[in-house]
Amino acid sequence: MTVRQRLTRWLPERVQPLVSGAQFGQFVSVGAIGAVADTLVLAAATLLVGVSELWGKAAGIEVAVVLMFLLNERWTFTSYGSNGWRPLLARLGKSHLVRSGGVAIQLAFFWALTGPYAIQVAIGGLDVWFLLASLVSIGIATVINYVFEGLFTWDIDGTTSTANEKPSSAD
Repeated sequence: MTVRQRLTRWLPERVQPLVSGAQFGQFVSVGAIGAVADTLVLAAATLLVGVSELWGKAAGIEVAVVLMFLLNERWTFTSYGSNGWRPLLARLGKSHLVRSGGVAIQLAFFWALTGPYAIQVAIGGLDVWFLLASLVSIGIATVINYVFEGLFTWDIDGTTSTANEKPSSAD
């Protein structure tokens, strides 16, 4: 019995299409790019512009959400979702709604790690713990975002629309 078969045996049928190593790998790769964008915006906003860490994190998240949506649209979930501007904008809106849960989780963990459970990690005389806390919070939200993006934004199980797959270019 393969790992995929073992996993899908215990998962609800609706979630089973998400058990794809390649697709999850693509999602994580896109997420890594988003994490870099998020972290760069956070660092620039906090260290260069002087905004608070929480506002810098919020700006970083928004930049990352839009960037990751575009990359997932063109790569991870490219065969899902109808073509056209309206369906694309609808998916972008769904993605923002779905990721708001992930954002709430990220911000809650980030707040906890930089507030009540803050430690100091100094590199070159700068305390960079907030950057490490950001990466931890991103990791926690990744799995939640993968499941809900797949099911609701791109409807990979086909339950929220009747025509969820994009026609191939050969059609």
